Amino acid sequence: MEIIDSHCHIDRVDLDAFGGSIESMLKHASELSVKKFLCVCIDLEHFDQVHDLALAHSNIYSSVGVHPTETNCKDPTTEELLEYAKSDRIIAIGETGLDYFHVKEDQADWQRDRFRRHIKASNICGKPLIIHTREAKSDTIKILSEEKAESAVMHCFSEDWETAKAALDLGYYISFSGILTFKSAQSLRDVAKKIPAERLLVETDSPYLTPVPNRGRPNSPAYTYYVAERLAEIRNTSISEIAKVTTDNFNRLFFS
Repeated sequence: MEIIDSHCHIDRVDLDAFGGSIESMLKHASELSVKKFLCVCIDLEHFDQVHDLALAHSNIYSSVGVHPTETNCKDPTTEELLEYAKSDRIIAIGETGLDYFHVKEDQADWQRDRFRRHIKASNICGKPLIIHTREAKSDTIKILSEEKAESAVMHCFSEDWETAKAALDLGYYISFSGILTFKSAQSLRDVAKKIPAERLLVETDSPYLTPVPNRGRPNSPAYTYYVAERLAEIRNTSISEIAKVTTDNFNRLFFS
């Protein structure tokens, strides 16, 4: 059985909590059948750290992008994103999107402009978008539609069925994180039941959002296992089936 963590930040994981090294953390993940990883970039200042992990480990891939909440950083042009994306180890653009939790909608023109640049880069290079959306679901879908974003995953999905359906109608994938295991997330579990199997992905977003049964402790990509396990329970299937489906989906999205 192989499980893929479709969204993590290995460069930010507390390695001391997982044996003290990347190698020990990856070994722990492998013991839980988590064997491949997409390490996601959130700013260009740390791009090399993310990219170097992918260069050093054949089972780690990386992305290039600037997160919508990052402000004290370089704001990339589409051309700069395309230059970074030339590496074979870069398989996605992002994470990108909109976040109105910290920046109010009427003050977020710069976020929307940044988002559009990432979409254009994705469409030109053919590498999928990794979408972050928080309290901005309508504008997120609107901009994706306006810019005709060709390929994307809604990462760490925590929105309603209406938003999921809009993303699915655009041809995108839906990725679930440890939030799916939280006691308070029944409405999200209801959404997870409805997603077509061929559009599902799993992730940790580690070091954030540690899933049950390790809630309150440091998170790592290994715990994608528990996300897949909970998703299997929700959908009344086996974890091996969820592993197969999400692995096939990951490969289709990022490598076909």
